[in-house]
Amino acid sequence: MSDLERIEAAMEEKVRPALRSHGGDISIDHVEGKTVYVKLLGQCAGCPSADLTNETIVEAELKAALPELVEKAVVVQTVSDELWEQAKKLLREHHL
Repeated sequence: MSDLERIEAAMEEKVRPALRSHGGDISIDHVEGKTVYVKLLGQCAGCPSADLTNETIVEAELKAALPELVEKAVVVQTVSDELWEQAKKLLREHHL
């Protein structure tokens, strides 16, 4: 089994069930060294909690399952950085 297949299998077993329970999913965009770049899909795409989801579920589970292959998981944004920053600013203004 290739490294990519091992990462995909760990995501299928450990990560996807949690994301799917919230109407989301995940795909691997690419891998560079020990960093896995992922895209959050469905309800998880663009969610304000995406960073927390990545840190507490995606990265934590992959590092625990495959410490020799994964040190970090990074979410590839599907919207421009400018739009993302505007959305976060609006959310902060309305929730503080």
